[in-house]
Amino acid sequence: MEAILKIEIKPTDSAQALGSGTLPVFGTPAMIALMEATAQKAVPELQEGETTVGTYIEAHHVKAAKIGDIAICKAVLVAQEGRKLVYEVRVEAEDGTLMGHAKHERFVVQSERFMSKL
Repeated sequence: MEAILKIEIKPTDSAQALGSGTLPVFGTPAMIALMEATAQKAVPELQEGETTVGTYIEAHHVKAAKIGDIAICKAVLVAQEGRKLVYEVRVEAEDGTLMGHAKHERFVVQSERFMSKL
């Protein structure tokens, strides 16, 4: 399974707005959120009442991007070990320049059971 999400980087996605830096550039927290959202769209079919939760991400933010640039994220499911889903994720600029990459893991959970434990 794979999924692709494409966004225009907005001021609210900036390191400055998110508090992770002082510059008006694509913030790492926004990039990671994009990675997780893309992986969520690449989840195999679930049973009634199931969802997935992110449990691990090892991300590398390798190139800055300015507000107004386009970020294209692709998540590919590379392994499934029981309830654990493992993804390779890449974020690229429109010209194909690598902006970031990650290994991301999600776990399939029963929504009600998960929430009842909080």
